[in-house]
Amino acid sequence: MRPNVVFKYIGMVLLLDAAFMLVAACVSLIWGAGDSFRSLLLSSALTAVIGLFPVIFVPSDRQVSNKEGYCIVVGAWLASCVVGMLPYLLWGGSGDVSGFSLEKAWFESVSGFTTTGSTILGDVEALPHGLLFWRSCTHWIGGVGVVMFAMLIMPVLGRSRMMVSNVEMSSISHDDYKYTSGKIIRILLTVYIGLTAACFVMLKVAGMSWFDAVNHAMSTIATGGFSTRNMSLAYWNSPIVEIVTTVFMAVAGVHFGVIFATLTGRRNNIFRSEVVRYWVVCLVVATLVIATSTTLNGTYDSWWQALRFSSFQTVATATTTGFVAADTTVWGSLAMVVLMFMGIQCACAGSTSGGMKADRVWLAAKIMHRQIRQQQHPNAVIRIKMGGVTQEPSTLGFVMLFIVAYFLLMGLGTLVIAAFGYDLTTSFSMSLSSLGNVGPGFGEVGGFHNFASLPTGVRLVCTLLMLLGRLEIFGLLQLFLLKWWR
Repeated sequence: MRPNVVFKYIGMVLLLDAAFMLVAACVSLIWGAGDSFRSLLLSSALTAVIGLFPVIFVPSDRQVSNKEGYCIVVGAWLASCVVGMLPYLLWGGSGDVSGFSLEKAWFESVSGFTTTGSTILGDVEALPHGLLFWRSCTHWIGGVGVVMFAMLIMPVLGRSRMMVSNVEMSSISHDDYKYTSGKIIRILLTVYIGLTAACFVMLKVAGMSWFDAVNHAMSTIATGGFSTRNMSLAYWNSPIVEIVTTVFMAVAGVHFGVIFATLTGRRNNIFRSEVVRYWVVCLVVATLVIATSTTLNGTYDSWWQALRFSSFQTVATATTTGFVAADTTVWGSLAMVVLMFMGIQCACAGSTSGGMKADRVWLAAKIMHRQIRQQQHPNAVIRIKMGGVTQEPSTLGFVMLFIVAYFLLMGLGTLVIAAFGYDLTTSFSMSLSSLGNVGPGFGEVGGFHNFASLPTGVRLVCTLLMLLGRLEIFGLLQLFLLKWWR
């Protein structure tokens, strides 16, 4: 492996981070919050210097090996999280708001880049505009990064299992890989930027200020969840704002290649995708079950009011966006179980969403169905197709391996958090929301709560789970398998 090549690509990503820090510094200057301007400007300069050295002094090489590809992707995420701490650390606080400790800055940065949306801030609105915008930028970089950067590396690495497993390739994904890397990136960026711009316009029309609309548009399309308000979307208490946000969260949870195919009139569009159909059915059923449950148990006076909040929170959880419009901790056990299932399954592969992915759950259901049929007809050759593509045995095996690993990590995280004295609901939901990059959970980490009161050890465990979830578990674990390096 050639470390110099790895550092060169990581340096390019750091330059992107530095550019967004500079934009955030300009935002700070425009809104008159000069106390964050200096920290953002200095952070941008330091990050740019670190990134420029390998970019300038390391010769270019388009050939990247498997090992180098893994290290570039994982290293870029980790390096971004590290430099993402700088604006928080250099800010130092203002007025009644104390500055960030090293561990708190790490948590906020990791939560931002992994688009988890959990926060250690008790008073988000006390932050200057520049830092609020930088928080949203970490979401937006992380959201597009997991799609764009992985797709950039994959064509170079060939057919080996890479950052994104084969199961994450729906039929439209296979078609997209016939393009060059540059074409794939242009498609993804076009969809990503276009959705963000459309969401911004609609949120502004719905009644948000310019600043709030920009930040929430970035957070929505990245399926992140950071808000500029302590009460999240509940601050506006507006059905129109909630409807706009719900629609764009749902769209952002669909495979970006499928969205592109729909907009350009290709056959493999949203209406023909069996995964999208399955996911939409899950959203509708979950919404109706929660709305009926919360109406019957007296949480809401009318079914329509229950439908309003259940639809928003279901989509927010299923897409791992994590916005909050209602207190889900008082909805009852049935609603909690349904939301937990949606937070485990999450949205479609190829989107900015985290979690296990609806594609894997749907494929696992097909595997179980095939097993039942195989027992009934032992000599039959039964193949599994998804999106018209016959799935290879290696792909099916990796799907089940990933699901097992996902549940093992979720259980291990629950045990470790419970060892700190937290109840089962809080421990499990905290592990679930961190590994799935969902954000809010239940119990002591419900929608209107934050992670500020948690011990340092618990927050560090949560950040590890966030990174494991966002890097598809095995991407990060590869770095710790010593035999793999030989």
